[in-house]
Amino acid sequence: EQFEQRTHKRLIDILTPSQKTVDALSKLEMPAGVYINIKMK
Repeated sequence: EQFEQRTHKRLIDILTPSQKTVDALSKLEMPAGVYINIKMK
């Protein structure tokens, strides 16, 4: 048998996020194995 692991990355820039947007993004529920990294400047 042969197995293959694939990694898919997506980047979304939100230029002027409101507090409501930040809260919604931080509360997202993702399936197992899906990770979100939020960076704020």
